[in-house]
Amino acid sequence: MQKQRSNERGSSRLKFLLVMIVVVSIGYAGYLFIPVAYQNYLFKDLMQHDVDVAAVSGYPVTWVEEQLTKSLADYDIPKDAKITSVQRENRVEVRVQFTRIIEFPGYPYEYEFDHTVKSTAFLTFK
Repeated sequence: MQKQRSNERGSSRLKFLLVMIVVVSIGYAGYLFIPVAYQNYLFKDLMQHDVDVAAVSGYPVTWVEEQLTKSLADYDIPKDAKITSVQRENRVEVRVQFTRIIEFPGYPYEYEFDHTVKSTAFLTFK
């Protein structure tokens, strides 16, 4: 009985090590990527808030750019981010573009952020 299983020794250790390498790699990638994605999610919310405030209060479109520029450091966004704002059809619209490098071991990933928000239609006055 033991002669039949002699070639199976150690196979469970190898499988365990391979599974652990995959799990640790995915966990580390999540550790690097999730905070960046979460900060960008919060920045999108700030963009929508600032655009809505500008539309309701009657601020010029440059006010939105100024507010977002002040907030770049709080959200760990590069200073060379391109912020453009316009007013179309009685609505304020802003677009933010930037690229952030996430350093994975052996591979630098370029996270590209390109998001446009418009003020909510029911908040604008004609």
